[in-house]
Amino acid sequence: MPNETKTDRITIHGIELEVRRRGAGSPVLWLHGFQPARPDARWLDLLGRRMEVIAPSHPGFGGSARPKDFESVYDLLHLYVALLETLSGQVSLIGSSFGGWLAAELALRAPGRVDKLVLVDSLGIKVSDRETPDILDVFNTHPAKVRQAMWHDPDRNGPDYDAMEDAELVSIHRNWESLSLYGWHPFMHHPRLAYWLPAIKAKTLVLWGENDGIVKPSYGEAMAKLIPGAQFAAIAAAGHHPEIEQPDAFADHVVGFLAR
Repeated sequence: MPNETKTDRITIHGIELEVRRRGAGSPVLWLHGFQPARPDARWLDLLGRRMEVIAPSHPGFGGSARPKDFESVYDLLHLYVALLETLSGQVSLIGSSFGGWLAAELALRAPGRVDKLVLVDSLGIKVSDRETPDILDVFNTHPAKVRQAMWHDPDRNGPDYDAMEDAELVSIHRNWESLSLYGWHPFMHHPRLAYWLPAIKAKTLVLWGENDGIVKPSYGEAMAKLIPGAQFAAIAAAGHHPEIEQPDAFADHVVGFLAR
């Protein structure tokens, strides 16, 4: 049924991906950040009422295996260009966090396939000088500080690792390991992406949590200024994942933008 999240598997270039699907209608490809989309996420339900959301788990995340030596953003981009070719017509593309970096790169590599682009608390560019970090180093910062930076209300919205089953903890660890392979050096960005952002043709919305401590809203504003005609909007009472902390406001922004 359209109002249920379905999990299936597709094979792209010999790589089998776990894919969440929700809703029906115009296709929207969701590229996740540090963790894959949860099938019971409210934001997924809200978007799925108006469109078909296709949310793959990157290789090495969730239920997607990571092939041997598949460990760079270059690999991911070629994989997702091939995935776009399996979808009919133009698609809307939403990228969150690390997935925002991938989405921006895809909009440049496959301009004829991406109609509209939404970047949510995206990584991917260098804004400040070489000595000033733009993105919190989530691998070398104390987990308590990462948790505080990630969420507007960490006690309410942050994961409770003590309450998780072992299998879920193992999955989260595997996700972080894969993330470190893809984004370790240079840390979570491409040195030349900022130069190329002005070549993006897709209509673009840059959406940010006002209290994001991983990448601050000023980073998002700088990104929006580099993309011709891009809109910037901030969501109150939200950190790095406004889709989780403020799903209704997030969905209103996305649905309104995609409907225009």
